[in-house]
Amino acid sequence: MNLISRFVSQRWQNRVGVAVQLLSFVVSVLFVAAAIIDYGFTLSSEEMGYLDKIYHFVQFFFAIIFTFRLITNWRHIWKHNFLLTIILGVLLYLSVLPEVLPAASVAQWFVRFYIIFTNKFYMLTIVGIFAIMEISRGVVSIIRRRTNPALLLASVFLIIIFFGTILLMVPRSTLDGVTISMVDALFVSTSAVCVTGLSPVDIAATFSTEGLIVIALLVQIGGLGVMTITSFFALFFMGNTGLYDQFALRDMVSSDTFTSLMSTLLYILGFTVGIELIGAFAIWTTIHGTLGMNLIDEIFFSIFHSISAFCNAGFSTLSGNLGNTLLIQNHGGFYLTISMLIILGGIGFPILVNLKNALFYHIRYAFSRLVRHQKPTRLPHLANLNTKIAVSATIILLVTGTVAIAITEWNGAFAGMSLTDKLVHSLFNAATPRTAGFNSVSINHFSLLTLILYIILMWIGGASQSTAGGIKVNTIGVAFASFMSTVRDEKSVTMFNRTITDKSVKRAFATIFGSVTVIIICFVTLLVLEPEIAAFDLLFETVSALSTVGASMGITATLTTASKVIVSAMMFIGRVGLITVAMSLFASREHKHYQLPEENVIIN
Repeated sequence: MNLISRFVSQRWQNRVGVAVQLLSFVVSVLFVAAAIIDYGFTLSSEEMGYLDKIYHFVQFFFAIIFTFRLITNWRHIWKHNFLLTIILGVLLYLSVLPEVLPAASVAQWFVRFYIIFTNKFYMLTIVGIFAIMEISRGVVSIIRRRTNPALLLASVFLIIIFFGTILLMVPRSTLDGVTISMVDALFVSTSAVCVTGLSPVDIAATFSTEGLIVIALLVQIGGLGVMTITSFFALFFMGNTGLYDQFALRDMVSSDTFTSLMSTLLYILGFTVGIELIGAFAIWTTIHGTLGMNLIDEIFFSIFHSISAFCNAGFSTLSGNLGNTLLIQNHGGFYLTISMLIILGGIGFPILVNLKNALFYHIRYAFSRLVRHQKPTRLPHLANLNTKIAVSATIILLVTGTVAIAITEWNGAFAGMSLTDKLVHSLFNAATPRTAGFNSVSINHFSLLTLILYIILMWIGGASQSTAGGIKVNTIGVAFASFMSTVRDEKSVTMFNRTITDKSVKRAFATIFGSVTVIIICFVTLLVLEPEIAAFDLLFETVSALSTVGASMGITATLTTASKVIVSAMMFIGRVGLITVAMSLFASREHKHYQLPEENVIIN
């Protein structure tokens, strides 16, 4: 009897827990919707009163739910994230304090603190944190249901794009007298989250400062990876994820270890923000006092372009992108800084960390030899195979691209520039197709040879697990190694004294085949939909969108609604990954415990 009653009790608790979690998720969505309306629209006092009621309802709801969980799960909270839970709870209770305790009854010494708790921004911040916590709980709940990780990743991207579209459509995001259609807002939101940079509207002439902040946030989310951010909040705020949950989250953020997943997420966030802050300062030093901006505008300009460059997005707050007349001459330091940020973002976090570890090892090794007069054991293979492929390919493509563009455009698009500017712009335009989409010179001024080189560089893109798009240099490296092993009649595919797994080889050729197939299908579709536009311009746009580059021959604004939707879909596929999208659509087959008979197929 006790066993039955315990089972019924546990079942009842589970049902109540699910109901509370679902209700909390709905309330969190309600809060987000209210915040978007509050941010985006100029409201009357009556309308603002309704929103305030929603805020207070959500505020009290979270206070009640927090108290309920504190009472029912106090043992678990004591073991996991006790300090953080108590701090957040106290901050939440303090935000509720002005609603239950009149100001007249507050002691004099407490008045200055009481004023902080009555501040609307304070209340929205605390309640917003709890809303993020509840959304994170929802994500983990989905993971617990053994959801297809590829489908989950694609779905989260779509949700972020949807909210970005709404935020960009609200009046406060656009300049006075300027409106943006839903299709164009969807296009820009997709372009930002997918770190592409294509836009059917002039960013500088359309969006207000608030709108540019939204774009920068979308770019940052897309550059870091939506699952990295979601996983961070899920682990940081919850602390009760199970073994399967953490393994699933580890796979989504490509962590090599299990025990240090939380530290890995913090490391990714800190490493990214650190590089972007250094980049922003470097940009500010190159443009200070030269663009006719005040200090605040210069700082915003620097931060926006640092985020856009490191995330390989290609958005700019200037009309004409980085080819603006205020920048084009005598700003070599600016273009070099942007180029360096593009390269670092295109190499990717895992490889940057691997390079950092190798560099620090050599510094410590040299210090031991020269200062301590010791000879420590030298560690072999500090750089892994991915690092060697990515760095080698990046150097080859940068050098080759810089030389080729300098030769073809020396007396063409770069005519009239100084020697230094020609060299700087040659390097910049070799870096930006992989895959940032900035332009210092109008792409329409380039020769046909340069444009063909642009398409090749866009299609290849940057390194895997980076902010860049394209099929990735890792893919090209593996395909080249497979080609050479076939020519040499070798039994295995090798590179840098390492054997590449069959799975990697198959994935590389599947990526190449899929990319070419999608490009052909979308290109032909655009040819049918846009008979008035030159075929080469449409091909350029197709490769740029699928590779999440953002470079354009200037036809984006002239596309029809159907074409804009197709280009948006290509940007989405390019950012999420062709293989990931395919895996989200098709259920994986169970592994067969037998092998079918082999037979040769005549090739060539």
